[in-house]
Amino acid sequence: MSSPVILLLAGEPSGDLHAAAVARELRRRYPSCRLIGTGGEKLAAEGVELLASLDDLAVMGFVEVAARLSFFRRLERRVIELLRTEGVDLVLPVDYPGFNLRITRSAHRMGLPVVYYIAPQVWAWKAGRAARLAREADRIAVILPFEEELFLREGGRASFVGHPLLEERREVRTREPFCRASGLDPDRPILAIFPGSRSQEVRRHLEPFLEVGELLRDQCQGLQIAVARAPGLSVPLHTGQDIHLVEEGFELLHHARAALVKSGTTTLEAALAGTPFIVAYRTHPLTFQLARRLVRVDHVALANLVGGGRIVPEFLQDEVEPGRLARALAPLLLDSAERGEMIEGLRRIRDRLGTPGAAGRVVDLVEAVLEERKATGGVTDAATRGSARGGGGEADSKGDPIRQGEE
Repeated sequence: MSSPVILLLAGEPSGDLHAAAVARELRRRYPSCRLIGTGGEKLAAEGVELLASLDDLAVMGFVEVAARLSFFRRLERRVIELLRTEGVDLVLPVDYPGFNLRITRSAHRMGLPVVYYIAPQVWAWKAGRAARLAREADRIAVILPFEEELFLREGGRASFVGHPLLEERREVRTREPFCRASGLDPDRPILAIFPGSRSQEVRRHLEPFLEVGELLRDQCQGLQIAVARAPGLSVPLHTGQDIHLVEEGFELLHHARAALVKSGTTTLEAALAGTPFIVAYRTHPLTFQLARRLVRVDHVALANLVGGGRIVPEFLQDEVEPGRLARALAPLLLDSAERGEMIEGLRRIRDRLGTPGAAGRVVDLVEAVLEERKATGGVTDAATRGSARGGGGEADSKGDPIRQGEE
């Protein structure tokens, strides 16, 4: 198939970034392909026709999403109509449950093949949803090494493609030019603060995170506080605060002595940089209470999930107390045993993330599925497996959260 029509669905900054790499590889292999989807500036730059932007899509949490249900229902109807009328050959969702899981189900029912990239952490929330995804997707491209076996066990066709962070070619300046451009002193230690990439995360994390920095100034002579600011995101600081805003978060991690990071993909970026850090996260109280009843994993931080243990300290909800966080961070700013042990643990995490080339491996799966569909006259592999199991599956729940509790 020389010019397929592919629906590419991303709903948050990290998904937009990783989906753009896939779009670029699709364009290289299928120069005449048509790409339609949801996402942000990076997907738009790759020529994807966007139906909705990140400004509308980037919300998370049960309570927060409830206020946007009408928007998501309208978008879902629009996407399903597009599947019926635009000759889509394949659907390629990237993370972002449960919207993408609902579209996956609709595509499966219509006999359209699905390659799901960055499998949502359904195994952490509801075991039945892992089985559902295994049944309804023709291929599942997972980026965490332990996920492959989880989906294979449910009868899915899953492949560990490596983590996309490994293939990002982002320049890291040496310390002096980076510090000079960021208003930092290269001869003084830096505490990096990552409050989040969404405005609701910044509102909940910024104040306590900055209090941690102020407490640590008294314990670590010359300590500089640098806050990573996501592109286009406002980070409100009080006049007179001696805080540096830095947009090059990836570089900041490489030059920081230690970091305070909200839970999410940044925990893996910190592990790749080899920077000791702790993880903290707060959300709406009702969202947290619901999550406590649903989540089935021992760790929240992706770094700990990949590492297979509590390599990095985690602090959730009421545990996000400045004094407590400062006590956990203080040894990481020194040449301590705790710092040395964590650096060794971060090396293990990096080793488990695979090798570069995730986007290429995803498109390999796309090619294989398109060829299978052509050979079988349009019958998808997922449809065949669903028929063999007797079809059906769990009832579709209108109450499913659009976004899982963590990235």
